[in-house]
Amino acid sequence: MGQTAPVSAFLWITVVSLAAWCWLLLCQGFFWRTDVRLPRRREPEAWPSVCVVVPARDEAAVLPASLPSLLAQDYPGRAEVFLVDDGSTDGTGELARALAERHGGLPLTVGSPGEPPAGWTGKLWAVRHGIALARAREPEYLLLTDADIAHAPDSLRELVAAAHGGGFDVVSQMARLRVESRWERLVVPAFVYFFAQLYPFRWIGRPGSRTAAAAGGCVLLRAGMAEKARIPDAIRHAVIDDVALARAVKGAGGRVWLGLADRVDSVRPYPRLGDLWRMVSRSAYAQLRHSPPLLLGTVAGLALVYLVPPMAVLAGAAAGSAPVAVAGALAWAVMAGTYLPMLRYYRQPLWLAPLLPYTAFLYLLMTVDSAVQHYRGRGAAWKGRTYARPDAVPDEG
Repeated sequence: MGQTAPVSAFLWITVVSLAAWCWLLLCQGFFWRTDVRLPRRREPEAWPSVCVVVPARDEAAVLPASLPSLLAQDYPGRAEVFLVDDGSTDGTGELARALAERHGGLPLTVGSPGEPPAGWTGKLWAVRHGIALARAREPEYLLLTDADIAHAPDSLRELVAAAHGGGFDVVSQMARLRVESRWERLVVPAFVYFFAQLYPFRWIGRPGSRTAAAAGGCVLLRAGMAEKARIPDAIRHAVIDDVALARAVKGAGGRVWLGLADRVDSVRPYPRLGDLWRMVSRSAYAQLRHSPPLLLGTVAGLALVYLVPPMAVLAGAAAGSAPVAVAGALAWAVMAGTYLPMLRYYRQPLWLAPLLPYTAFLYLLMTVDSAVQHYRGRGAAWKGRTYARPDAVPDEG
């Protein structure tokens, strides 16, 4: 009797995990599919003007692989690039000018915003300065893109055509992240998979849907909507600025679209686990609004959904309980099956799919570490600045 009760309890927990996976498979916007790409494009008769805003802080290592791709955009209308050198110490601004002189292409302006005031994250302060510079050109669209993002020559053209044809105020693409090192292969596809699970792409573009998100590396924003939604002033304290931007636009009555990119790539390397750990942990607790109850719920949810299935297979086999092992195996199979499309998108071996519980456990630890760093006063970070609270003054330490 004493052994039967724990097995029975664990069976019920495993069944709940299996039920959760069946719900995620069918009822969470088919988040696991990777076919949400740029919507139908209709080229405008007259191409609108576009200003590209690139916030850059200590980006000399990646600019040679990214900035020339922006300058080389094959865009039929008027376009100009504004790179905002946000207090770099590695010669980012000088390198940008040298690259523009060497490669030619779209006009480049390099500006510097000075130190951000209290209540502003550094990146958004740089974006604000870039938009202010661009406003003199009276563009119809703004392309907000990170300094580590490389664009195919027709990227801007395709984005504008998609926004024009679909009537969207924001068209954003999740850039394909680099997956070359062992840790990148293990962690990066799961990062996009988890993001899509939280913000199903199909729901974001659906009229009337409250789900809002964007990918900060590639956001085409209608300039009129930027003014209406008070971007970036309305989200000046946001650490996860892309999601905040999409929410502000939807709150102002705008339409948002987000999907996976085919020819927009991040060139930033994350060769070691520590690099990826910092990328996730710097903002994970901010995603949970610095709420201990949400943290506890997230840890419990990750454990139930991702860790219980393999534990059930092992525990069921050890205890001789076929129902526990079978329920765990079914949940694990559904989990791995939903991960396969993302692995294919990233051109990774499919045998990585059963390892998703291990990767999820790493993300659980990163989330807990993010909370620990917050309560130690480190807070979220962007390029050497830390933000312990939304109204905190940036610390250059």
